This record gives sequence, structure tokens and C-alpha cells, in this order.
Amino acid sequence: MRHLFIFGLGYSAKRIAQAARARGWTVSATGSDGDVDFADREAVREALARASHVLSSVPPDRASGRDPVLSAYRGDFPRAWYGYLSSTGIYGDAGGAWVDESTPTGTGRRSARSEADALWLDLGARVFRLPGIYGPGRSALDRVRQEKARRIDLPSQVFSRVHVDDIASGVIAALESNAPAGAYNLGDDLPASGNAVTEHACRLLGVEPPPLETLEQANLSDMARGFYAENRRVANGKAKRVLGWRPDYPTYVEGLESLV
Repeated sequence: MRHLFIFGLGYSAKRIAQAARARGWTVSATGSDGDVDFADREAVREALARASHVLSSVPPDRASGRDPVLSAYRGDFPRAWYGYLSSTGIYGDAGGAWVDESTPTGTGRRSARSEADALWLDLGARVFRLPGIYGPGRSALDRVRQEKARRIDLPSQVFSRVHVDDIASGVIAALESNAPAGAYNLGDDLPASGNAVTEHACRLLGVEPPPLETLEQANLSDMARGFYAENRRVANGKAKRVLGWRPDYPTYVEGLESLV
């Protein structure tokens, strides 16, 4: 029986669960919207014993830097398919150049995530490295509507991003094709500046874009400034080639227009 057990039913994992159930999978999960309490060791072990596939979307603990799932339950994992939602932040700054799954990791600000990514790979997992995630309720359109959108004067800065439903379709493709273990970048086809995305959102909503600011004028948090300190384009060719995956929203243009 195809039974997917998910650690951490967050924004992306919920869409994966919905897509899996629509295709006839049984899905159980931890998290506030899940049916299994992460702290209930017996309940988690019973769920793992029933699972044919295990997926974690739980990030490393901020205080310890450790992966909570592997720390608590690695010894209880069954012989199963494993998957992990990671981040393309592990590639660090590439000066705007392209990175792929062969690019060295661990050079950026996401050191704990890099370590977790490596541990899951060692376990034989399919590791899905995700860039900036957007979708319903979480996009440049929402930031513009809430008057929280910014335009930072960094002309050469580009980012990759991915619609949450394209994450779901990529993971489902890996689940149902029994894809080989390893890393897969799930990102769109058109890395672009944050300004370009904000400006398109403003066009769709019929409003003027926010003023252009320098980093100093923007007075960003340390976390936000760290985001702008890294510049890269993420290649998705391996996921297309090996998984047969094609994003439904290949650029931010189609993605934002679908959300209007």
C-alpha cells in the first residue's frame, strides 16, 4: 500500500499531502494540522512502521543546529523511500552564476541546513533543494497588498523561486517514479530580481511600485540583509531529466498571474 508519512505538515508539505491523497495515497503526518504528535514516540513509531514512504519538511533546530527528525527517530526508520525538503541556500553566494546539484555546498549562511542536507543524502534520501517558495497567500501580490513590498537597488541581484504546487508535483514525480536517491533542485526556469517580481505584481494589481531604496535606506533585519548577500541562479535540469518533472509555472509571470 502506498502510505506516505510526513514529518512537519507546513506550507509546502500540505500541498504535497493534498496532491498525494488526490492520487490515491494514504497520508499521515506530524504538525499542528497532522494526525500524529511528534512528541509521542510510540505513535510516531507506529506510523513509521506503516509507511512505505517517509518525507521530512522539518528544518534544523535554530538553537542546536540539529535536525530534530534525525535526532529523535533515525533509529526507528523502516526500510522505505526517504525524502527531505532542503534549501538552495546551502549553495551560498555564486555571484549570480548558475549552480546545480554538483555545486559544493556548505559555503553559505545555511550551515545547519547544509549539514542536515548531507545527513539525509547519506541516509539514501531524495533531497529536494528549494529556492524562494511562493503560492496562495504567500507571494509578491500579498506583500504589495499589505504595503510590505520593497525594491532594493541591487541591479545585478537575481534569485530563483518556485511555486508551491510545482514543489508538490516534483515530489510526487519522485514518489511515483521511484527516482534514484540524491539531490534535486526544484526551481523555476527564470531566475530574476526581486524588483522584477514586485513590479510585475504591481502591474497585475494596477498600483505604483514602491520606491527604489538602498540597503541602508531599507533598514532591513539581519536575516533579510543576509538574504540579499547571496546571489545565484539555480538550474533545474536534473529534476526535469531524471524525474520527468515540468513546472506548471515556469516563471514568476505565470505564477503570479495564476494567483490573481
